[in-house]
Amino acid sequence: MSPAHWGSAEERLSCSERLRRRRLAGSAFAVVSAAATCFGVLALVGLLGYLIGSGAGRLDLDFLTRFASRVPDLAGVRAPLVGSIVVVASATLLALPIAIGAAVYLEEYAPRTIWTRMIRANIATLAGVPSIVYGLLGLAIFVRFLGLGRSVLSGAATLALLVLPILVIAAQEAIRAVPDSVREAAYGLGATRWQVVRHQVLPLALPGILTGAILAVGRAVGETAPLILVGAAGYLAFTPTGPGDEFTVLPLQIFSWIQRPEEGFRELAAAAILVLLLLLLTLNAVAILLRHRAETRT
Repeated sequence: MSPAHWGSAEERLSCSERLRRRRLAGSAFAVVSAAATCFGVLALVGLLGYLIGSGAGRLDLDFLTRFASRVPDLAGVRAPLVGSIVVVASATLLALPIAIGAAVYLEEYAPRTIWTRMIRANIATLAGVPSIVYGLLGLAIFVRFLGLGRSVLSGAATLALLVLPILVIAAQEAIRAVPDSVREAAYGLGATRWQVVRHQVLPLALPGILTGAILAVGRAVGETAPLILVGAAGYLAFTPTGPGDEFTVLPLQIFSWIQRPEEGFRELAAAAILVLLLLLLTLNAVAILLRHRAETRT
């Protein structure tokens, strides 16, 4: 290329200046992003440090096995810990099959019409609805209309409604990510649509579905407002033994202790938050282990 095609000196200088500004903007964006990351990590470390410093001294076997008490030294989290595990596990078991069935129908069976697009849009909208709305819905349907009362089943069904849109969206994305070549190969061998879904699509989509389950469990464990509306108790001296029993959960117990002015209850609240974090990490670890196992099989 001859120098005539390089443009004038002013044009080359202008191009060089624009390139320099773009590189400067890119470097500034990287610095801002790194600062935001560092701020989030430092805030998390500071919060964990405060919780460990305040509540680690209360963490022992007695704290996990005792019921709540008016005396801080005699109080524990047995009832809310068991209640949280039972309610969240029940909600996941209720919501996961419904979510997988809905996602399979929408992605594999439903015709591509304006109605199915509206259903998908509404499901995505429901994922962002405040949890208090689901609490009111659970109170109206499960507690009053169906007469289930303030029970474990009412709480689990309400949390299932809360996490259902998240699970449906995750399952849809996982099924959509399965290559069409897999389906076409199965159809070419004479498989029916159900056989393709059962033996090809769902096994390949299972890791993505379990990822959605991790997100859903993480949200369900920390929810308090909908469970207060459906009747989670603030104090219980027993653990639930069936779906019709009353229950309480860790976030509600933490809220109850934080409201008390005594320093001992604040330490108990910090220790209960650490238990809640450990419970969340344990549930996530189980889901990640199942996802890894599914990925290994596929």
